[in-house]
Amino acid sequence: MNQSKIIICSLLLLSISVQAQITSSDKEFLKWAPTPPMGWNSWDCFGPTVVESEVRANADFMSANLKSFGWEYVVVDIRWFVANDKSGGYNQKDPLYSMDQYGRFIPAVNRFPSAADGKGFKPLADYIHSKGLKFGIHIMRGIPVEAVKANLPILGSTAKAQDIYTDKEQCTWLKDMYGIVAGKEGSQEYYNSILKLYAAWGVDFIKVDDLTSPIYHQAEVEMIRKAIDLSGRKIVFSTSPGETPIAHVNHVKEHANMWRTVGDFWDNWPQLKEHFEVFKRWSPYIASGGGAWPDGDMLPMGHIIRAERGPERMSAFTKDELVTMMTLWSIFRSPMMFGGHLPDTDPFSLSLLQNKEVLGVHQSSSNNRPLFNLNGAVAWTADDPKTGDKYLAVFNAADPAPIFEEKAFWNSGIVDKSTPGQSKSIDLDISGTKKLYLAVTDGGDGSAWDFANWISPVAYKGSDSLVLTPVQRRGGRGGMRRNTSATGSKLIVDGKEYLTGFGVNPNSIIEFDIPEGYTRFKTLAGLDNAAVAQNTGATVKFLIFKEDPTGPTPPVSMKIPVQLKDLGLTAPAFKIRDMWAAKDLGTFSTEFAPEIMRHGGGMYRISPQK
Repeated sequence: MNQSKIIICSLLLLSISVQAQITSSDKEFLKWAPTPPMGWNSWDCFGPTVVESEVRANADFMSANLKSFGWEYVVVDIRWFVANDKSGGYNQKDPLYSMDQYGRFIPAVNRFPSAADGKGFKPLADYIHSKGLKFGIHIMRGIPVEAVKANLPILGSTAKAQDIYTDKEQCTWLKDMYGIVAGKEGSQEYYNSILKLYAAWGVDFIKVDDLTSPIYHQAEVEMIRKAIDLSGRKIVFSTSPGETPIAHVNHVKEHANMWRTVGDFWDNWPQLKEHFEVFKRWSPYIASGGGAWPDGDMLPMGHIIRAERGPERMSAFTKDELVTMMTLWSIFRSPMMFGGHLPDTDPFSLSLLQNKEVLGVHQSSSNNRPLFNLNGAVAWTADDPKTGDKYLAVFNAADPAPIFEEKAFWNSGIVDKSTPGQSKSIDLDISGTKKLYLAVTDGGDGSAWDFANWISPVAYKGSDSLVLTPVQRRGGRGGMRRNTSATGSKLIVDGKEYLTGFGVNPNSIIEFDIPEGYTRFKTLAGLDNAAVAQNTGATVKFLIFKEDPTGPTPPVSMKIPVQLKDLGLTAPAFKIRDMWAAKDLGTFSTEFAPEIMRHGGGMYRISPQK
């Protein structure tokens, strides 16, 4: 054999060996999350301001009350490296970063005291591990802007920060990082260096933000995957935010353990209802055999303290809506990360987190799929691979009839961030009018965080004025608030503060009686500052009606008939068990029609009888 043939054969063997290593590595990381991860994440409750004592308190509660039910991850979310961050947005004016000599962020010691003397997150991770739990952190894609400015060296490379960065496609909502250009000397080495640091700390889970939406950064996904595989530690990889472009599903599931299907999810019904369609869209990609999971985002339950969306509160979800959320996440097998402060969890929410029967569907079901979504009645099903039983999840998603815009006396059209003054000034002739209905819709974009304000609605009769008082309010989330925004903050439109008015959330209607003789109506309809400050949304329509713009409100409950043959069942009789109530309901033959409260859900086990 001549020398050239020897070289070619050697290269072929090397290629086969490398491919085998990659395939083996891919299969290995899929074993690290064989079921959808369950845990707690600091974001909903504390935003970018969580401190070590709060993390430890949540770990203590999880270990004592939830570990035996499968909850195991404790995740410190965004900006743990900023000493002076703030709630309600990020401190991007004068952030105090904590960073080592290789351009790697390290925990801010004033917030995480155990990180002093270069220990990083290892003492906190050790504490969480001592509780039988796993530890996770959030990072942003790329390399710190400050590391680039200082042109810091990259560990394991002769390159420096300025050799590998790009300011193109920089994150639009947080300017801490620059992107990393794949293929340059030092690029992979930078990701290797941070993952080796995290592995040394004992990190078990990493959530990487600004990675998959609105732009899918494929090259950086691949660099992070490789860096994790080289780190020497089993670190579950979660991509964020969402919705991950579905065109990239095959790529993301080959590199990550979980990926977002939505943007940030909060405690309001419109966003929860949206998940029925989102999960239907992603249902073909629910992992069979485990390892990679479409992620419906966190569970905004319990006590939400320094919230990034809205005021401090207990979750705005009703009990029925909480059951719907837990049922839907379970039948879809989405990862579950609790968002509230666990030590303050109310007994009802805690009972949902501790229901082993429903959590068993989440952890071990298969063939999960939607059955129907018709006139507010929704059903999903799945299989128990061990027994051959079927699971059935049903939901009552019925809402009042939509607001019929064609009835409007006045219509603002779309009002968004680009609208002059982010508002519309209104002065209408209302002669002979007995009722006014002030309505706000989401403008058709589905956003549930379009906070809006009606400033000083006043009726006039000649020189006399009357500040209007509502007789009824319907719809919206978070309630209609007088003289504050729907978030509980000051009424602010286009930077100007107002003392009187109403803060609302779409889709909402405020009804007013108009006394006889009043002929003019004036108000300012504008986006609230809380909506404008968000990354998405802030797109609404303001409408005024002289008659009720909606149809009748649906009944408080609905029977949802399900034909058992549609689940693939053929036995002559079936025993059905209510899994939330832990109660056997009896034997059924052809149809099962549970009665479900509006916005509520149910989970049932169906066992064929011989």
